[in-house]
Amino acid sequence: MFKLLKYLRPFTLLLIIAIVLLYGQAMADLALPDYMSDIVNVGIQQGGNENALPEVMRASDFEKVDLFLSNESIEQIHNAYSDVEAGSKTYDEILEIYPNLDETFYTLNELSEEDTALIEVSMSKALLAVVGIEHAMAVEDQPIEMNGQIIPAGTDIFTMLKMMPEESRLELIATSNEQFIAMGDAMLVQAGANSTLMLYEDMGVDLDKVRSDYIMKTGLIMLGITLLGAMASIAVGFIAARIAAGLGRNLREKLFDKVSNFSNSEFDQFSTATLITRSTNDVMQVQNLMVIMIRMVFYAPILGLGGVLKALESNSSMSWIIALAVGLLILVIAIVFTIAMPKFKIVQKLVDKVNMVMRENLTGMMVIRAFNTQSFEEDRFDHANKHLTDTNLFVNRLMVFLMPFMMFIMNAVTILIVWVGAKEIAAANMQVGDMMAFMQYAIQIIMAFLMMSMMFILIPRASVAAGRIVEVLNTESKIVDPKEPKKFSDKVKGVLEFNNVSFRYPGAEEDMIKNLNFKANPGETTAIIGSTGSGKTTMVNLIPRLYDVTDGEILIDGLDIREVTQHDLREHIGYIPQKASLFSGDIESNLRFARENATEDEMFEAIDIAQATEFVEEKEEKLSAQISQGGGNVSGGQKQRLSIARALIKKPQIYIFDDSFSALDFKTDKALRKALNEKTGDSTLLIVAQRISTIKNANQIIVLEDGKMVGIGRHEELMKSCDTYQEIAYSQLSKEELS
Repeated sequence: MFKLLKYLRPFTLLLIIAIVLLYGQAMADLALPDYMSDIVNVGIQQGGNENALPEVMRASDFEKVDLFLSNESIEQIHNAYSDVEAGSKTYDEILEIYPNLDETFYTLNELSEEDTALIEVSMSKALLAVVGIEHAMAVEDQPIEMNGQIIPAGTDIFTMLKMMPEESRLELIATSNEQFIAMGDAMLVQAGANSTLMLYEDMGVDLDKVRSDYIMKTGLIMLGITLLGAMASIAVGFIAARIAAGLGRNLREKLFDKVSNFSNSEFDQFSTATLITRSTNDVMQVQNLMVIMIRMVFYAPILGLGGVLKALESNSSMSWIIALAVGLLILVIAIVFTIAMPKFKIVQKLVDKVNMVMRENLTGMMVIRAFNTQSFEEDRFDHANKHLTDTNLFVNRLMVFLMPFMMFIMNAVTILIVWVGAKEIAAANMQVGDMMAFMQYAIQIIMAFLMMSMMFILIPRASVAAGRIVEVLNTESKIVDPKEPKKFSDKVKGVLEFNNVSFRYPGAEEDMIKNLNFKANPGETTAIIGSTGSGKTTMVNLIPRLYDVTDGEILIDGLDIREVTQHDLREHIGYIPQKASLFSGDIESNLRFARENATEDEMFEAIDIAQATEFVEEKEEKLSAQISQGGGNVSGGQKQRLSIARALIKKPQIYIFDDSFSALDFKTDKALRKALNEKTGDSTLLIVAQRISTIKNANQIIVLEDGKMVGIGRHEELMKSCDTYQEIAYSQLSKEELS
């Protein structure tokens, strides 16, 4: 998979933007549990009061609080407040919020988080003591117990405390603080914030409005963060689709270009079915993975790691729950991944096999019907299809196990958090909102692993697909252009010469073509004949460099064809293959395949030479008549004649007819050869044929047997000197016809 990363370079900027957006989305998602915790802890439990430091304090309240503070704390807290001059704008604004203020008061200065944390706990303890005493004093005829002493009802405890020696008061403060140790700082601050609300209520503040305003403000912030996260998610989805589609397009283009430059040796290495699968199904696997990967591979780790850090920050005492869940998740994913990976490799090979069987059935349908082998082919396809289905079912069943297991872990972790958290809350070690936030972070962590598990489902198969794509892209063609190519002269004559040419197929033990020597001149027809498997097609395939010679050299106008570019070489060759091939479109588009700027007159002239005028004229659309894929809607003879016309339009210096008259009747064959001699008189013609009548009048005939040239000359000469030629001739024609 990593070998394909270089094809992502054009999308580097988009990837960076996507990562930034994913980071923003993850931060938005991670921020929401904190705000939810604030709504519960502050908005509901603390009545919307965010901290234990009152925004406004009356002078009388200050006097009471001072009684429960150390001298150091008194100085710190007094420095945190400032008095407000009567009649000032600020003074009037405060009275609007606190209408019951009827004495001197002080307002809280702007403090840093560190300064607030420094004095908030001390203030909370003092406020709890003050509010507790005021509550006790409010109950009439009820004695008050304080530090183990019973104080008579109606006693002004605050006056009593003022009159106490400082040493006794500090001892009283220390004893009182011991009662708060078990609560923890967070719970103390929450209790202190509630005590602050009681002071606000005495000063005429609408506590319901404070609570609702805080919840509304926090809710709007959460809504804004959610919208930002959603916008980031949508943008990432759009970018991921663009990158994946672009990568798929580029890979298909690279594969097509690579395959287009393959020699026949590479086509022998890769079957047509596997090349189609690699260019379509395999690329689609990589493309689908890229969409998911961009959206999850960066997002899931950020969310998972951020969730762990936030959960530990929220409450480290329950971190073992997260560690347990993560350990189980990693173990299960590792087991599933280990089992699934080998199966994914098998799946892609089985897709190849299904495609191969399907392609063979479609292309050979007429043969299958002619021999009544439909049942056999159905069984063959069913076997390949069933094998693929069974393997896919095994993998899918394995992967389906992941989702329920993840959900089980998620629900089990939720229950465990509630159970442990409830005990912590009962012991005043945790706030309800913190437990809920911890639960949300745990769910986010598990969801991150769930997303990563989805990646593990796609990565193995996509990795196999990527490896198969890279295998094609890294396959170097054995036929390449020279680094410093030579050029043909401005006027290429088309003199073709084989000098000691031998050729061996890759992996073969002996040469297919052995030491061929001959020369084909312009204006002459050179025919090649021989028994099946004698090497006729192999020999002519060496001329356009569909294969390269193993030994010797092939010259055109005295220049070795390996010293020029393949493009320049093939510009001067008109090749009509043994198996005529047409492309989907119309007659005109197929003819223009050889020369795009050919005129209509030139096309009709080529059609006339190829003896195709009659069936083209019969069609109502003429040149615009449709041709189906592979020329399936025309006969074999018509297909051959259109292929010949296509080569004629090119007007090359060398024509290669590889058994291109086999589907023609004798009359059409004779008329076609006559027209070729008249219209291509300056070109070099090479004709591979099975019929003696086709090549009888050639200027020279080359007879091949087992890759060797066993005879060369005119028909009359070979009939006297070449036994192989005589055998072929007498097997086809009588002595009278051969004379």
